[in-house]
Amino acid sequence: MSQSVLVTGGAGYIGSHACKALARAGYQPVVFDNLSRGHREAVRWGPLIEGDLADRNRLVMALETHQVAAVMHFAAYAYVGESVADPAMYYRNNLAGSLSLLEAVREVGVDKMVFSSSCATYGIPVGSPIRESAPQLPVNPYGETKLAIERALHWFGQAYGLRSVSLRYFNAAGADLEGEIGEFHEPETHLVPLVLQAALKRRPHVDIYGTDYPTADGTAIRDYIHVGDLAEAHLRALEYLCAGRESTALNLGTGRGHSVREVIAVAESVCGRAIPRRETARRAGDPAVLVADPSRAAEQFGWRARNSDLQTIIATAFAWLQRCVKQ
Repeated sequence: MSQSVLVTGGAGYIGSHACKALARAGYQPVVFDNLSRGHREAVRWGPLIEGDLADRNRLVMALETHQVAAVMHFAAYAYVGESVADPAMYYRNNLAGSLSLLEAVREVGVDKMVFSSSCATYGIPVGSPIRESAPQLPVNPYGETKLAIERALHWFGQAYGLRSVSLRYFNAAGADLEGEIGEFHEPETHLVPLVLQAALKRRPHVDIYGTDYPTADGTAIRDYIHVGDLAEAHLRALEYLCAGRESTALNLGTGRGHSVREVIAVAESVCGRAIPRRETARRAGDPAVLVADPSRAAEQFGWRARNSDLQTIIATAFAWLQRCVKQ
């Protein structure tokens, strides 16, 4: 009998890709999602339990009914601007919801958790590439809640024996290599789908926020990582914990950065058409460069990004978006 893994937020973008990776590796993903931002049709590799993280009794029921051996925790609101406008919602959903999950896990006796954290916990970095030892000084409520959960995991580990891996993502992008699932947010805020929507004339243009950064072409540089590589990292993190290893926190990125103009240029090559763009002012708090040092993930559980070249990221995202348009 395969081991069951509770995947909170498993109907979302990264969570659904992780479910596919789990199923392929012989695990049984059990999705726990309230579908407020996830999609029922993305749950394809195991059962769906509709529920909110605030409902501790329903979490306990899900953990016990499916004899869950470990948890992958993706469920969170993840819009930086929204978190600044409504921090109460972010603290209530992301932090209070996670504490409810941690209490349920403690009650049932599950002792392994892989947590979806973020490079937003670093805030404005003082150097690049960013190592895990860099100061964690978030500059928005989204990053603050992710850091608070990392700290809670640390103390739950000290007091109750919960072992965890916190994975600090950089810029997730792309879609399933086999075209089964992909990215769909409402509203959409990620650069790659915004660029591709402009290519397909689903929006009039893509905005370039800031052209006066101290970079080669004046636009901001980010470390883009294919969502399939992220899913594989979660699987490696789970296997690391199943082997009895100690808690850790790791960056997930490629160690390479691409500017906004580079992303648009590659998208034009993939799509075979010009993409309209509009240059506008920088957004407050946007650093010039965000690039990971991912070497620790390679050292601790042999993970490296394999499909995160910009061509593959954009080609898979474009194929997925075209499929959605046809449907």
